[in-house]
Amino acid sequence: MTAQRDKIVRFYRGTEGEAVATRLVDLAEQTVRTGTFRCSGFLDPYGMEIAETVAANYDELSVLFDGGYSGAERQKAVFAHREFGGSPSFDISVVCVEWNAEFVHLTHRDILGALTGLGVDRENVGDIIVTAGSAQVLTDKKMADFLLSEWRQIGAATVCATMGSLEMIAPREERVKEINATVASMRADSVAAAGFGISRSRAVSDIEAEKLKLNWQAVKNASQTVKEGDVLSMRGRGRVEVAEVRGKTKKGRIGISLRRYL
Repeated sequence: MTAQRDKIVRFYRGTEGEAVATRLVDLAEQTVRTGTFRCSGFLDPYGMEIAETVAANYDELSVLFDGGYSGAERQKAVFAHREFGGSPSFDISVVCVEWNAEFVHLTHRDILGALTGLGVDRENVGDIIVTAGSAQVLTDKKMADFLLSEWRQIGAATVCATMGSLEMIAPREERVKEINATVASMRADSVAAAGFGISRSRAVSDIEAEKLKLNWQAVKNASQTVKEGDVLSMRGRGRVEVAEVRGKTKKGRIGISLRRYL
């Protein structure tokens, strides 16, 4: 094991990022040996942070990201050797799936569940863009052919899958709500309650149900500290960024500015 590999794997050992870090280090070291490039599966924002950390530990490498369209949340990482003169390929396709919206309402979770039922690994699926009666699913090129031939159902709904065009996907435009609030402390449950407009007891329940993530890692304890620049994401509610911690009020509470992405 190289010194870089040992350092990175040891840093992420015992965390949610351990398996991802190990896979990415393998790709990085393959890139160093071959002098070309290697592409990962789709990564969430935490995985992308790990990819940047991995690349920073190898002087020979640079890292590029692409999710198939501008603003994609889930993206692939390409480790490219600095002496590689070619153009790395991300091998991303989009599959369009349609259903009868008059009789069926399908959500992101329904579509992801159907893909899992087909045996598709999460790392082979990027963003899922859902509209009324249809969805665009970003995926590996090799996986796209499988979906076109095998995908016929989402739950009880009959669906039709066709190949789409990446050029037809509109850039992601996020709606942002600015929130100014005061909290008793910078505990995860307090900040989540303020950001998502729920009670603190509900926030605690959601943490216990493993619905809340801090910087894309599961929050294990309601008392976990949140700081300026952190991002809280909650299943079904979007995410909240701590834009500013303004300090204490006269009553001893902490003033914070949040950005909620809807």
